[in-house]
Amino acid sequence: MKTLLKRSLAVLCLICTHFFAHAQQVDLFKMQDSASAAEDKNKTERTLNTFYSTRLVTTQTVEITGKGSMDFRINHRFAPLNQGFYNLFGLDFVSARIGFDFGLSDNLMIGIGRTGTNKEGDGFLKYRILRQQSGTKNVPVTISLLGAMAYRGVRYADPTLNVKTKDRMYYTAQLMVARKFNEHTSLQISPTYTRYNRKLFLTGGAQDLFSIGFLARQKVSKRVSINAEYFVQTQRFDGTYNPLSIGVDIQTGGHVFQLHFTNSIGMNEHTFIHETFGSWGKGDIRYGFNISRIFTLGGKKNK
Repeated sequence: MKTLLKRSLAVLCLICTHFFAHAQQVDLFKMQDSASAAEDKNKTERTLNTFYSTRLVTTQTVEITGKGSMDFRINHRFAPLNQGFYNLFGLDFVSARIGFDFGLSDNLMIGIGRTGTNKEGDGFLKYRILRQQSGTKNVPVTISLLGAMAYRGVRYADPTLNVKTKDRMYYTAQLMVARKFNEHTSLQISPTYTRYNRKLFLTGGAQDLFSIGFLARQKVSKRVSINAEYFVQTQRFDGTYNPLSIGVDIQTGGHVFQLHFTNSIGMNEHTFIHETFGSWGKGDIRYGFNISRIFTLGGKKNK
């Protein structure tokens, strides 16, 4: 009887020991998972590289040139492909813009540029007011604001036009809202206002113009993406079309090469949005490419 009792107590102790050991193990795992979840919850992860560059093709993106860096940009546009073999399908004629963009802070940049077409000088200021991020503080989109102006320096042969300095000025204000959905896909929408102080040779339309741009990027590899941008105008000048550009970005370290096809010759805001006289349907498609090179100015670049 005593032997049976001792055996029963031993079995009961073993069962209890196994039960409490198992319960303790499960509780420790739960505690570990809870700690990890709390740690992840307290982290905030900022979204990086919604787009490769501060411009998709011609349109500004929400991206900002890094603080203490200069982005030297050269944009090229050739004549339309439908000019045929005599003009080497447009390659015999080229228009170019040379620009310098500077990162003043993590969220602020300025830029200046010069375009050969109409001898235009331009400048802009871009500020990122909100950045997409996840974690403790969840922000679904990145938002930037752009203010730009341009001066048309071409000489007008007709003295009766009486063109004053203010007549050569153009102003643009743009709101950019973008979201990076995953590592491959990014979209942006850009409501835009443009002011023409004087229309000069343009007819129809208005001096105050509104448009909305749609931008898309799809990565196909680690350093290559396919891009598209399109603007819809509420009012158009006579003989103009909505601009459409399709291109490819190739990133190589500090360089970004952008190859594209577009129906627009303009390379600053007011010209490419509102002064596009070519039509994709009529074969007025121009080949172009952009080169962007980042230089660090005095000190280590902040990321």
